[in-house]
Amino acid sequence: MDYLKINKESWNSRVDTHYDSEFYDNKSFIAGKSSLNDIELEILPNLEGKSVLHLQCHFGQDSISLSRMGAKVTGVDLSNDSISKANELAAITNSDAKFICCDVYDLPNHLDGEFDIIFSSYGAICWLPDLNKWAEIVSRFLKKNGKFIFVEFHPVVGMVDENLNDLEASYFNAGPIHANREGTYTEGGSTDSKQFVTWNHSIGEVVNSMIENGLEINSLKEYDYSPYNCFQRTFEDEPNKFRIKHKGNNAPMVYSVLATKINI
Repeated sequence: MDYLKINKESWNSRVDTHYDSEFYDNKSFIAGKSSLNDIELEILPNLEGKSVLHLQCHFGQDSISLSRMGAKVTGVDLSNDSISKANELAAITNSDAKFICCDVYDLPNHLDGEFDIIFSSYGAICWLPDLNKWAEIVSRFLKKNGKFIFVEFHPVVGMVDENLNDLEASYFNAGPIHANREGTYTEGGSTDSKQFVTWNHSIGEVVNSMIENGLEINSLKEYDYSPYNCFQRTFEDEPNKFRIKHKGNNAPMVYSVLATKINI
């Protein structure tokens, strides 16, 4: 199974729809609105003059938002169509953010150096089978005492079906999850079914992969809402806080980790 080929094709098929969607609201973004949420802003340090590596950046909104905060940003994504749109968006917004098209695991063959901060968020690691290898990459590119800012959808959400109701997968990494689903999480676009392959990663797997690769955990927080309305059967319970209709605030939806690279 060539999961990279499958997932690259799946993401390439969505890029134009995402770029033009109200969900991503490029009109407001180009006008200066940040794409970053309170969850990640709470743990981001002062970025003025800092170098930032953004893993799995899609078409670059968060990368450009980080650069607007004073950072020198390099974004990385598997999808060549996403990177083309990221470069287009950077030119439109006069951002100096740079972008690289490659698989995260292959990054050492495309990039040198170390960064003050590495950033990754929302729907990133489900596309990766091996978190120890992922954490090795983070450690490889992070300076000593550098910060890793990580925000992700909670693995509990990855267990349930599209209606966020019945258990569909293991909480733990029990192997690849093959799926064919119509459309995408934004409005609009084709209803054609797209194949993709994902993995569910427990919080224990995430944290231990970091620890084993020289990252010290400074904070771990869980949230009972998503800042994005990207699931079925969710509602805006408070401004920019989307919860599951039939679960209220009883289900974890997002978590964040702040970690520091130490001597190993």
